[in-house]
Amino acid sequence: MGKSSKYPAYSSGTINVNGTTKANTYKKKNNVITDYNMSDDEKRAYDYAQKSFADSLASVNVFDDDTRKNLQSQLEAYTLNGQKIINNIYEPMLDDLKTDIASRFGNLDNSVFMDNLNSIEANRAESINNLAQDVMAKQDELISNELARRYTYLGFLQDIQNQMNSNILNYASASQANSSSGNDYNARAYAANQSSGSTFGNYANLASGVLSTMGPYGIAASAALQIAKQYV
Repeated sequence: MGKSSKYPAYSSGTINVNGTTKANTYKKKNNVITDYNMSDDEKRAYDYAQKSFADSLASVNVFDDDTRKNLQSQLEAYTLNGQKIINNIYEPMLDDLKTDIASRFGNLDNSVFMDNLNSIEANRAESINNLAQDVMAKQDELISNELARRYTYLGFLQDIQNQMNSNILNYASASQANSSSGNDYNARAYAANQSSGSTFGNYANLASGVLSTMGPYGIAASAALQIAKQYV
């Protein structure tokens, strides 16, 4: 048969991992397509991350009844603990004051007791006021921590999707690079083949012209060269 002048078919590109095709680049009609083949586990993880992200995003700043009850429970525990600390500080002070005054004066109906009592109560009132401010700050902290936890979870889900998308693009790029390499090789081989055939054809034409002037044998050789040119 003669040399084919048909341009080589499109070279596909494939990436295999552990015997499994992960990415494939090929031509379909006028489109070049790159497919990525997810494993079942990859698809489960990808679908979970997408669905969980979408479901959580809609309510990220909304506190349901259970969340509000949980936050309120933590706030009440914080308040009770603060009150207990205050009582543990000031109640013994009051008891000691009563004991001291009673032993010295026989009763509590005197200015010494009242002056000391007022001082202790003033300090306790200040501590209670500080606790109230601490409780408000604690409430803000609990809300911020809950929101931060939710945002962190959304970020985690987004990171999963981004990492998987990055892996997909890396495999796809490698597949496309393999395809480009194959097509480049085909183009070079085709060009070299065409160039080789053209050189022989030029030589055959020249030699045929010379041989045709050399009588019957020359004419026969010239014809043979022209026929051979078609098969190179």
